[in-house]
Amino acid sequence: MLYDQVDKDDQRPVVPLSLGDPSAFSCFRTSPEAEDAIVRAVQSAEFNSYAPINGILPARRAVAEYISADLPYNLSADDVYLTAGCTQSIEVVLSVLARPGANILLPKPGYPLYESRAGYSKLEVRHFDLIPEKGWEVDLESVEALADENTAAIVIISPGNPCGNVFSYHHLNKVAETARKLGIFVIADEVYAHLAFGNNPYKYGIVDSIKSYFNISTNPATFVQAAIPQIFEKTKDDFFSKTINIMREAADVFHEKTKEIPCVTCPHKPDGSMFAMVKLNLSLLEDISDDTDFCLKLAREESVTVLPGVAVGLKNWLRITFSIEPESLEQGLDRMKAFCQRHSRK
Repeated sequence: MLYDQVDKDDQRPVVPLSLGDPSAFSCFRTSPEAEDAIVRAVQSAEFNSYAPINGILPARRAVAEYISADLPYNLSADDVYLTAGCTQSIEVVLSVLARPGANILLPKPGYPLYESRAGYSKLEVRHFDLIPEKGWEVDLESVEALADENTAAIVIISPGNPCGNVFSYHHLNKVAETARKLGIFVIADEVYAHLAFGNNPYKYGIVDSIKSYFNISTNPATFVQAAIPQIFEKTKDDFFSKTINIMREAADVFHEKTKEIPCVTCPHKPDGSMFAMVKLNLSLLEDISDDTDFCLKLAREESVTVLPGVAVGLKNWLRITFSIEPESLEQGLDRMKAFCQRHSRK
């Protein structure tokens, strides 16, 4: 809907602030070590066959060793189950948890794939709130009010999509204590874990960035799995620090420039991930009915796409991604500012 609204006669490039896909931009290109590892695995002709359902042993062993470096205990290859990106991992987890009458607790706002997959698995969905004024922390009182004897799990996403928050250790511990008291599983989703701006970069998130786009089954392509050990061994630390620094600077630009747009408010500067939520103040605008109307008209008039908050569970908010070229980010936010000024209530 958004891209259909873009004026084809507008000579300005479209600024995509709606889709979090940094791979489309040269500043976020993956490491040459990852590219070389994939090429070598393909050229070896040793990994053209089916893989075990949980992944090939060398890849699982490499993942276990890599993650264990940041843990107080060691994982084994048997603790690792490789999937084709987060989509398949959500599919596997929710399929295991599904049972007649069961429900699952999802954050609002949140990643919509959980809802669609839960519906497919006939899991009832119950939404708990994230509190914007507290850095999008989990409203634990709402969790306790929603949970019952049929609650299978609670989903925790950190770094957050769509909010850009990173939960503190203290808050995660409180979430774990609450889940333990309620007797439910915690699904800890770190889809964008390699994009946290704090002291812990969660560097093992690189696995998600090399998922196969040539896969026609539900499992990761065997040659991609075969490349993982070399990627972990050869990729230099400055690849991760460079990416995180670019994202941190983009988050700073985003946060400062949104302050210049009177009709939007960012309650919490992004701590990680690629996204942020901003609240839309419709009382300051004329001829704009809601967040969807705002986004459609913005796309038509300024060739800037932003996701309406209703798509992630918060009506009259906007989800904006800042994982694009810095120059394009500034252009997109400047166009949004001009749009808001043009539609401001007189």
